[in-house]
Amino acid sequence: MKIESVATARLLLLPLTVAEGERVVAREPLPGERWAEGYPGVGDLASVGAFLRRCAEDGDPGAFRTYRIRVAESGLVVGGIGFHGPPGPDGAVTVGYGIVPGERGKGYASEALAAVIGVARSAGAAVLRGDADPANAASHRVMERAGMRRVAEEGGLVRFLVGLEP
Repeated sequence: MKIESVATARLLLLPLTVAEGERVVAREPLPGERWAEGYPGVGDLASVGAFLRRCAEDGDPGAFRTYRIRVAESGLVVGGIGFHGPPGPDGAVTVGYGIVPGERGKGYASEALAAVIGVARSAGAAVLRGDADPANAASHRVMERAGMRRVAEEGGLVRFLVGLEP
């Protein structure tokens, strides 16, 4: 299944394929591909590894996959964003994201999250969830800027969600 890249004002969200995921895990960019210092980080490696396991077990996840975040102007890959899997029986999906330390504070995570909310809505999800450590105020702000609301604090995490019904 061919999934298109998602363009925002400043970013291009590149849908990961299995071959690209394997390159990320091996830390092997293509010739000419530019990765920001620190990419892939620990969170990227965990996310991409989970994506590869889901693909091996369940096949291509369609729109509910992992995306690399590339700055359109510079071509620099600065992080990743993606779904933890397809919607559950309640129509909910969970998202995770990360930007390398040297590129944080530029609004990239908020911009990417807003775009992924649109992807989830278009692909038929009813609710998008996100979790963050209670001390991670920056991630709380990212989700709030994208229209998500704080709904609970449990299990050592602050939980956010946004309804996606049209």
